[in-house]
Amino acid sequence: MEIIAAVFAEDIQLRPVPGPATQIDLTGIQFSAPAPGVPPVTVGPHLMVLVWCPSDHGGFGALEVVFTRDGEPEPVARNVQPLQIEPGKFNYRLIRAELSFPDHGTIVAHCSIDGGPTTRVPYTLLAPAE
Repeated sequence: MEIIAAVFAEDIQLRPVPGPATQIDLTGIQFSAPAPGVPPVTVGPHLMVLVWCPSDHGGFGALEVVFTRDGEPEPVARNVQPLQIEPGKFNYRLIRAELSFPDHGTIVAHCSIDGGPTTRVPYTLLAPAE
């Protein structure tokens, strides 16, 4: 299995199109957001991970997402989910982590399947606009 894309998104909609096929509509893609208050704060963005299962794969795996503060080795959150995807097809997983920010900065989601290649997705908490 392979990660095709990983983004923080507000909403995902699936709709059938002729073929038969499915179209995926993502809205509210973001890699940063203003702090909802004065840090420390906790936010819960949704990470969407799109996964493809090649036709020669068995269809089973495990998605692991480890969140780390930029530049620090210790994880701030971790999520592991089983994957079952029909060979030759795509699917997605939503991960909602409660991320604590002691101050403005970046947390990086490290996404991998069965210990394979890692896709990194940053999420930066910004100071509110003045």
